[in-house]
Amino acid sequence: MASERISVVVTRRLPDVVEKRMSELFDVTLRSDDTPMSRAELSAAMKTADVLVPTLSDAIDSALIAQAGTQLRLIANYGAGVDHIDVATARQRGILVSNTPGVLTDDTADMTMALVLAVTRRIPEGLAQMQSGEWSGWSPTALLGGRVGGRRLGILGMGRIGQAVARRAAAFGMEIHYHNRKRLRVETETDLGATYWESLDQMVARMDVLSINCPHTPSTFHLMNARRMKLMKQDAVIVNTSRGEVIDENAMVRMLKAGDLAGAGLDVYEHGTDINPDLRAMKNVVLLPHMGSATVEGRVEMGEKVIINIKTFDDGHRPPDQVVPSML
Repeated sequence: MASERISVVVTRRLPDVVEKRMSELFDVTLRSDDTPMSRAELSAAMKTADVLVPTLSDAIDSALIAQAGTQLRLIANYGAGVDHIDVATARQRGILVSNTPGVLTDDTADMTMALVLAVTRRIPEGLAQMQSGEWSGWSPTALLGGRVGGRRLGILGMGRIGQAVARRAAAFGMEIHYHNRKRLRVETETDLGATYWESLDQMVARMDVLSINCPHTPSTFHLMNARRMKLMKQDAVIVNTSRGEVIDENAMVRMLKAGDLAGAGLDVYEHGTDINPDLRAMKNVVLLPHMGSATVEGRVEMGEKVIINIKTFDDGHRPPDQVVPSML
């Protein structure tokens, strides 16, 4: 007699191939439309499912976890970041949390470099001229940007994505510098051609471009605050493809408006979809809708990791991508 299949609830639409495979393996409840679940819907799902598959748009806090049914034993996050999940409370309740690290590294690093180029070379301004029909021809002084080669790139967070950004930036002739919670091994630094700065203050004061590539944790919230951003050069550019909460967004806006920063390229925002209207109005700011990891290949690979984590758990083993509070 076949054993009962594990119950899985997915909170958002996933690529068709991922949903199909989940349906073959599990007793899965899929989302019919691509909108976030309400808090009430999340609560209901957590009361009935063995496994919940949330995304970064779902805030799984301690109050929701307290309402979970006794059968919920795994939160298999569709994404690498887990700052929207109270991992510590889940662990106290005996609920495991897994994520999907590694698969989005190259995609996010590609988008980081795209933003660096877009801001420094004023690409959106040129695109706007062409789309509006205002371009009247070449001019020796029109839309002058800055050369990327030779600029100092400071990477805040030298994990998988930070290192991938370093490799790409080096190919463009940029000087690589970094600050990280833990210094890399000497051979890794040598391979990347990267210079380590123990002091974040000293690093940001000397960089031409600052790339944010660290996760959002209590220790990184507003790591780039008003005081630290004031240390940056007036002609410096800041790029963020990680988490919006790492930057004090209001302070950054004030500096951009005052001309104390040359520009910014942002794919993430401190307050989610509530974008500061001043950012939208600035020509030296490039805004993207959190699409740094948005490739077909990446999204499918994320789904495959989720499936492996669930299947391994269902087979009685620890999910390969289990997250524990000490990792955060």
